[in-house]
Amino acid sequence: MYLGNLDARRDWGHARDFVEAQWLMLQQDEPEDYVIATGVQHSVRDFVSCAANEIGISVDWVGSGAEEHGVVAAAPAESAVRPGQRIVSIDSRYLRPAEVETLLGDSSKAHRKLGWFPRTEFDALVREMMQADLNIAQRNELVSNAGFRSLNRNE
Repeated sequence: MYLGNLDARRDWGHARDFVEAQWLMLQQDEPEDYVIATGVQHSVRDFVSCAANEIGISVDWVGSGAEEHGVVAAAPAESAVRPGQRIVSIDSRYLRPAEVETLLGDSSKAHRKLGWFPRTEFDALVREMMQADLNIAQRNELVSNAGFRSLNRNE
């Protein structure tokens, strides 16, 4: 997998939580501006490590800057990857010319006025995303093994 800035810190949130906030905004008598955010940051590196962990792979981060990469530290025996294998590299094409290193929202107004709080924590968000991707991969393997084309539009 090729990524850009692994140090970029983002306020990762679940669409389900944000849609709930939007619905609460629409219930108000007067329109107002709100910031909807979790108030918690994680780096892209954190996201990758958490996602890999969901499938039993631990990642060691080696090097620094543009030479940093992720290698498998441990993986399940039935995994297609092996310890020491590079699975994440930085590709300069994915580096943004005007990178914002940190994005963090303050949704205290939404807490006060709407009673809204995010319900989905970072680990649960990543777990749900990984499970959805695994389900698609399993479905596509089943379809392919049965002699049919993948259900992915891109394949």
